[in-house]
Amino acid sequence: MIERLENIEKRYLELQEEIMKPEVLSDIKKTLALTKEQAALKDAYEGYQEYKKILEGINDAKELVKDPELGEFAKEELSSYEEAKIEMEKKIEILLLPKDPNDGKNVILEIRGAAGGDEGNIFAGDLFRMYTRYAEKQGWKVEVLSEEYGEAGGYSQVSALIKGDNVYSKLKYESGAHRVQRVPETESQGRVHTSTSTVLVMPEAEEVDYELDMNEVRIDITRASGCGGQGVNTTDSAVRLTHIPTGIVVYSQTERSQIKNKEKAIKILQTRLYDYYTQQEEEKLGAERRSKIGTGDRSEKIRTYNYPQNRVTDHRIGFTLKQLDRVMEGALDEVIEALITEDQARKLRGE
Repeated sequence: MIERLENIEKRYLELQEEIMKPEVLSDIKKTLALTKEQAALKDAYEGYQEYKKILEGINDAKELVKDPELGEFAKEELSSYEEAKIEMEKKIEILLLPKDPNDGKNVILEIRGAAGGDEGNIFAGDLFRMYTRYAEKQGWKVEVLSEEYGEAGGYSQVSALIKGDNVYSKLKYESGAHRVQRVPETESQGRVHTSTSTVLVMPEAEEVDYELDMNEVRIDITRASGCGGQGVNTTDSAVRLTHIPTGIVVYSQTERSQIKNKEKAIKILQTRLYDYYTQQEEEKLGAERRSKIGTGDRSEKIRTYNYPQNRVTDHRIGFTLKQLDRVMEGALDEVIEALITEDQARKLRGE
């Protein structure tokens, strides 16, 4: 463990020097790549600095134990440092786990109404509101990239860019099918219905991740469409991009400017392609992919939101919380922390 920490410390300090060189500062791509590498090492580096201080405190306390006047005080100090050492070693064990290179990234979140028709779309709207509220609590910014409203409310599809610190590290577990059990407003007999909406969370692609070749993209300009009263454009400003090699299609109509819609559509397409090729690579790894929480089969039902019982259950880890009302207002911390803890436990077990 110490050898690994020493190597991290050495590399962190090397990167600090490298980043300050004029030839590096003038190269934006290189600066970005080195800064990202240093940021990935930061927690372990700082953890090691704290660990060294604890070891220093243990050595000093051991020396003072022999002192007739300060001996008793030193024993108490030594005991406190020994406890801190055990706790710090546990933290470092987690810090040294293999890092997901995407953890520090912004995300593109896509939610679609699935099974259940209108109710699936309404629930997609509820989920989008839940994630928006959660993002606000985290101090993140949400920018809507595209939206298609459902006739009875909610969305048939909505996508947004969520920007902030380590967004992907917390939202990456949310991809999959989310199931709702409740009495729809349109139900006259008071029966509980089950509907689903799907959530897809993708790390925002940067130029260093995936460079889009626009020669492989067909661009279509159309008139925006949507439900009445949504302030839809009457000019040809909506943009549809088709990536010819993969057949992936993205659409943006939220802005009145064709240029802005094109910029948003390119951002979505770039991220979708980065996600697509990452998925292909992970599929080759097979078992490793299946062992991950939140990056498995995207049609898998990952969570149930039961309104009559005010209960939310995450099926992947068997976690249940009887605070659905709070969760739908963005209080997702307990659910996400449980998923992070289980993910770390699996990695520590070597699964």
